Amino acid sequence: MKNCLFIEYPPCSTCQKAKKWLEENGIAYTDRHIVNETPKEEELRLWIKKSGLPLKNFFNTSGLSYKKLGLKDKLPQMEEDEQIRLLASDGMLIKRPLLISEKCILAGFKPEQWKKLL
Repeated sequence: MKNCLFIEYPPCSTCQKAKKWLEENGIAYTDRHIVNETPKEEELRLWIKKSGLPLKNFFNTSGLSYKKLGLKDKLPQMEEDEQIRLLASDGMLIKRPLLISEKCILAGFKPEQWKKLL
């Protein structure tokens, strides 16, 4: 498998577990800090489409930014373009970690799912 793109927030314990899992399973990756290098709208559009996952799966629903903006109630009324622009505006709104490979796009860390898809 070619090198994956691993998008993380380093202090996040789930990201740390996912990174350890990648290393233990010999999966090569390039690291990217989700806040310092927030994914652009074009990247997000591509990844969301390729993942086959609903757009809401890309939101960090347990994050402070999500709660502060009251997105639980606002998202259902927002257009898809507006939601993607919002994600691209703040890396802390994006579910992490994100793992981008040629085969799949994974949002969040579920070891069983990662093992099956990678």
